[in-house]
Amino acid sequence: MTLLWTVVIITVVAALAFDMINGFHDAANSIATIVSTRVLSPRQAVLWAAFFNFVAILIFPTEVANTIKKIVHIDPADAAFVYVVLTALLGAIVWDLATWLWGLPTSSSHALIGGLVGAGMAHGGKAVISWDKVWATVKFIPLAPLIGFVLAFAIMVAVFWLFRRWRPAQVDKFFRRVQLFSAALYSLGHGGNDAQKTMGIILALLIAAGKIEPEAKLSLFHLNTAWIIWGCGIAMALGTAMGGWRIVKTMGMRLTKLRPVGGSCAETAGAITLFMATHWGIPVSTTHTITGAIIGVGATNKLSGIKWGVAERIVWAWIFTVPCSALIAAGCFYVVKVIHPAF
Repeated sequence: MTLLWTVVIITVVAALAFDMINGFHDAANSIATIVSTRVLSPRQAVLWAAFFNFVAILIFPTEVANTIKKIVHIDPADAAFVYVVLTALLGAIVWDLATWLWGLPTSSSHALIGGLVGAGMAHGGKAVISWDKVWATVKFIPLAPLIGFVLAFAIMVAVFWLFRRWRPAQVDKFFRRVQLFSAALYSLGHGGNDAQKTMGIILALLIAAGKIEPEAKLSLFHLNTAWIIWGCGIAMALGTAMGGWRIVKTMGMRLTKLRPVGGSCAETAGAITLFMATHWGIPVSTTHTITGAIIGVGATNKLSGIKWGVAERIVWAWIFTVPCSALIAAGCFYVVKVIHPAF
């Protein structure tokens, strides 16, 4: 087995590991509301979310994956791009694990994009980066939570008006059932957007290694790419099933107090946002989206009900994700460059 093939296999394994960590890290996004409202236990909730994370690969087209593979202009004749993909993953994985230990719901998506930008620039400078793709993603750092906030606020106000004659106990009982559906929708959106990011990374890797044509697109009906879709879907579901309890507590229990009606509205708003972004091929942050939606629900009661200190910590983590993961990935690439005989 050649050195290139060895690196390709190691990178595919690292990509699937990242996908598991992504599911583990972002399990909180899918289950925080349904756990905080006590509709499901944490174990039931992660299994519910994991199932719908996996089903998403059968529903959504792979536009997000195609966006990710184009972040870096890959030259298949230059084997160094294989190491760009590998070190981009390492940068994202290190940042994800660090923020998981700190209990911060940062974006695995933006960590991955930061890693690609950092490693790509370390190898080829600014010219190898598709800045239009990066900018489309960066714009949604503020837009995703804002859209989630507005939709959740509007849905919550509409629900208040529609159910204004119901007794609180009736509303609570009804939305305990509704929240199972809304949590499933959100998990579909999460799996549809996030699993595709790793699919795009593996596709970029195989293009860099000269194993797939640069114009290739993912399809469940072609054996040379179907394994990528199935592998990423399974890895995401397994990671979600493992859960990330530290972040669940931050998202669902410390940010604001939720009842089943609020949890349902937040999840529905988040799902709508993710469905639109996935349709447009925009790799958005599921973390940002659900955080904005939870705050939007809380704002319909009173702004003082939102714990702004916790929200501020989350926002700072968002700001630092892209540059920190980029720096880590660039550092990893320079280390490879020093020790690899081909450079």
